[in-house]
Amino acid sequence: MKKLGSFFSLLIVISSLSATRAQTADDIINKYVNAIGGRDVLAKVKSIYLEGNATVMGNDYPTNTTVLAGKGSKNITTVNGTDIVQCFTDTGAWLINQFAGQPQPTALSPDAARAGQSALTIGGALVDFKSRGFTDSLAGRETIEGVNTYKIKLSQPGISFVYYIDPSTYYVLKTESHLTVDGKDETNTRVYSNFKKTDIGYVIPYTLGINNQGYDVTINYTKAEINKDVDPQIFAMPK
Repeated sequence: MKKLGSFFSLLIVISSLSATRAQTADDIINKYVNAIGGRDVLAKVKSIYLEGNATVMGNDYPTNTTVLAGKGSKNITTVNGTDIVQCFTDTGAWLINQFAGQPQPTALSPDAARAGQSALTIGGALVDFKSRGFTDSLAGRETIEGVNTYKIKLSQPGISFVYYIDPSTYYVLKTESHLTVDGKDETNTRVYSNFKKTDIGYVIPYTLGINNQGYDVTINYTKAEINKDVDPQIFAMPK
């Protein structure tokens, strides 16, 4: 009986040690940052230019995205000769989309602008979430495409992001954003794959699947340029 008691006492000690060693949200986020290059490499990335095709309902359209760290992110997709433009800056956001009844440059609401500003950070919101006023938490595990991922949640009033992180590579395989825009709840899902390391050491997913309010888009990038010269004026909303 005494040996049995000692056995259970040992189990309690082992369980306590396991709990102590369990990864926290901060641990997993730090491993993600290191996996995509590390903070020293991210600090060297001043701009990113991506070029490829967006596939919508079986049709391919040329698309490109330009990011100037901390200043702006601009995507242009050309559909039948007409450009759809979406731009986020450190002070706001705007778009042009004649297919949605907005043929002229139109400013987005502060809620929508805030939701997209994580695109201005190289590596995304996980890199600088604390300075942006988010809190992080480990929300358990969930299987994505056969991978038992970690779920990391960033949240602040009116907006939250959930990141599904591969425990073997620490790459983000999927994100979900939940936000309130102009009083309406919106959810956006993105799935990432085809990860490649650039010459500078920064890792980029070359394939991106997007589901936004029921619309599916797959983007396959074929070209990536790091630290290309970017004129900040390209992010200014045309008058």
